[in-house]
Formats: sequence, C-alpha cells, structure tokens
Amino acid sequence: MASILALDQGTTGSTALVIHQDGSVLGRGYREFTQYFPRPGWVEHDPEEILQVSLQAMAEALASAGERPAGLGITNQRETVVLWDRRTLAPVAPAIVWQDRRTTARCRELREAGAEVVLRERTGLVADPYFSATKLEWLLADPALKRRAGKGELAAGTVESWLVAKLTGGRVHVSDHTNASRTLLYDLRDRDWHPDLLELFGVPRELLPSIVSSSGVVGESDTDHLGVPLPIAGLAGDQQSALFGQGCCRDGLAKNTYGTGAFLLVYRGDRLPRPPDGVLATAACGPRGEPAYALEGSVFIAGAAVQWLRDGLGLIGSSAETDALARSVPDTGGVTFVPAFVGLGTPYWEPEARGTITGITRGTTRAHLVRAALEAIVHSSAELLSTMAGAEGVDVPALRVDGGAAANDWMMQHQADILGIPVERPDMVETTALGAAGLAGLALGVWGSADEFLGRRRFTRFEPRMSAEERRRRLEAWRRAVSAALAWARSPLSP
Repeated sequence: MASILALDQGTTGSTALVIHQDGSVLGRGYREFTQYFPRPGWVEHDPEEILQVSLQAMAEALASAGERPAGLGITNQRETVVLWDRRTLAPVAPAIVWQDRRTTARCRELREAGAEVVLRERTGLVADPYFSATKLEWLLADPALKRRAGKGELAAGTVESWLVAKLTGGRVHVSDHTNASRTLLYDLRDRDWHPDLLELFGVPRELLPSIVSSSGVVGESDTDHLGVPLPIAGLAGDQQSALFGQGCCRDGLAKNTYGTGAFLLVYRGDRLPRPPDGVLATAACGPRGEPAYALEGSVFIAGAAVQWLRDGLGLIGSSAETDALARSVPDTGGVTFVPAFVGLGTPYWEPEARGTITGITRGTTRAHLVRAALEAIVHSSAELLSTMAGAEGVDVPALRVDGGAAANDWMMQHQADILGIPVERPDMVETTALGAAGLAGLALGVWGSADEFLGRRRFTRFEPRMSAEERRRRLEAWRRAVSAALAWARSPLSP
C-alpha cells in the first residue's frame, strides 16, 4: 500500500493531506498566512510566507501520518503572480493576488482597443484584472525589473511554479496547462505560450516556466525541506484539481467549489468549447491527467461574504452559526445582498461593481442578512450554471459540490431548489487536495486509473423541492439587485 502527500495552497492558507491508497486521510496540517491590502483594491501576499506555511502544513501532515508518501501533488490559488530572482530564489516583489484590482484601467484600455476579441479567441478568457498577464505587466513597468527580466535574471509564475522552484532549489521552473491557461498568455488551441500575447503584455519568453502535464514527475524536492526527498508528480490549479477530484471527467459533468469565491466548471473533454459572452473556456484534466477543456464561471466573493459578516460587522461568531440563523427566518424579509466587494465576475465582468444590499427595513435582523449572504452564493452560482449550460446546450445531470460552505445542509438544499437539479456532496469535501493527490498518484502508480482512484467515493444527494414559479421569482429578485450594483458601477459621479 502507498500514500500521496497533497498540498492545497489556497488564498488564505495552506492545507496538506496525506491520502492513503484506499482514499482515507492519514495526516492533516493547516496554516494561515497574512493578507496585505496596501491600497484600496490591492491584495498582496508574501511569497516566502506562503512557502513557509506550506512547509509547516506539510510537515504536520507527514508527522501525523507516520509514513513516507510515494510523492507530492500540488494544487494552488491560480492567477496570483510571483516574480523572483532566478539565482537566489528571492522574491523581488510581493505576490499580486488574483483578487487584486490595480490593473482595472489597463483592462478597460484593452477592451476599448478591441484586444479582448483576440484574447477571447486565443485564451478563452476576458480582459479583467483577475488574470495574471496585466499583473505581470504591472510589475515589469519597473525599468530595473524589466531589464533584469530581459537578461534572463528573473523568473515568474503562478504559485505552483514558485513552490516547485523553491522545493527543487531552483532546478525546475514549470507550470502545468491548467495554471498556464489562467494567465492570458497561453493559447488554448496550441497549448503553449503565444508570442503575440507575450508581445501584447511585454512579457519576455525567458521569464516564463516550461509547460508540463498536470500528471507526471517534474522533479524531486530537496531533503532539507520535508526531511525526505519526494517526487513532485501532480500540478493543477485549484478549480481544475477539484473538478478532477470530483470525478468530473465526462462531458457535462460539473462541480462548484465554495471557497473564498465560488468557481463552477463544466467538463467538455478534448473539444475546445466556444462559450457565450461572459463565460470562460479553460484547460482541464482528462481521466489520465492529460490536457482537456472545461467551461468556467467565477463568483469572486462567496465564503468571503460570510467572513465579512463575522470579521467586518461582528454579526456572527463563526461560519457554523449561519445554518441555524438561515433556518430561523422563513426568508430574507425582502433583503438581497450582492457581495461584489472586488467587482462582479461571470457573466458580467464588471470590476467597478461593489457590494450592494437592497430591501433593508426597520424589521431587518442579522438572521435576514446572514440568510441573504448564503442566498447570494446560491443565486450567483445558479446564474453561472444556467448561462454556461444553456448557451452550449450542455445537459448537466447534477451539480457536485465541495469547499467549506458545502458542509451547510440548508445552503446545499437551497442550491438544489434554485437550480432545479440534484446537488451531490461527496463524503470528503476537500476535493481540491484530493485531485492533486490523484494526479500525482496516477503518475506514480499508486492508482492505476481515475476509476480506481475515485471508486470509494460516496455522495449525499439533495433533491430539488421548490416550485418552478417560486424559483423564477427568487432569481428575478436576485437579478434586480445585481442590476442595481451594475447601475452604480456604470454611473460614476460627474467630475
């Protein structure tokens, strides 16, 4: 028997699991790290702190597992950019996080110049600060860094590239297809960096990693990091890793991950999709970890809305209270909450939008606000799926769910009600880490196939109970509130 060490390097913390060949969790570790907000709309991380907390989480998981795993799989927050010295491996700037909005004006400029048509065609994405290219372009606006990048003295990548470089002492500089596809620099059809896109954003090719498969040995970690050398055999962006971990490797299978944001992917196999306006095409992992395609929709704020109720307003002491509070009232009392703290994602892509609460009266209580926050996550996710599936005529038989908020039974039942299809929650909701383990384990022979890897999974199923008329009424109220947020964003004050 054997096991795999999986690192899930997320937006607010790093989770490590040692997953046995039979699917059980032998060891677990978790560490949070610091969020930096140097200016309104800016979000930064310290790359060295990310590395250190990841090593601590992995050491804790290994200590509690009590056995040496066959290898390491890494999954990560995706569009966050790290820039470092290729020789010393020291970061030369803070990491710019996927939530960061500092390049909003540049993205508007790209849209107005007509560049978004080319970006959609080649990358499947849109001109939005969410993605990596404008972040890297912003960093390289520093003449000294630009000069060093052109001379090959610097290296750049998303977080998995940074971690692999550090773990291997700088010997390996790679990114897998799923992470590369989130940069606005990767051509989905050719599956490589595209020279026209590199020129558009002023990114030297020598700065970027080599692109590798999500499943396959890319290098070996140095012994001094974890006490033993481990082959690094799985790499995937967090949402594609969760898609794989949920077993969504057949056309039309879909998953939604409820984390800081909510990210819904529909697997489309080896056919490059042509998504409707506002929906993304992205790289995914096939049943053997090979490159494939998916549709994706992004809600930027999901669980972060609940964190705001806790930390910003002090309305709750913990997220665990939300289930009982939501059940304590029959509805939201007319309140609708659009938590667009960092703009709106799919299908609107409006970076200027901000959080909006409508329908507040003297009778509004904290229970109404808490329920409205949970309903916002549900309604925005339902809007994603209807937009994605409807335009391409995809038959989605059920929605598989994971992430922290998936543990909330009331919310999952409401999600099924609003979607009108069943919601399936696996026995292990940490499917992001599970996917990374599966990709590494397939490469190392721990599992012979995806079916073997996923064969022991069990699901709790939530069947829809809401009438079609009630579903329509609730979604109309949601869209009305979103329209208010959009109107505010698109009607700035006169100078």
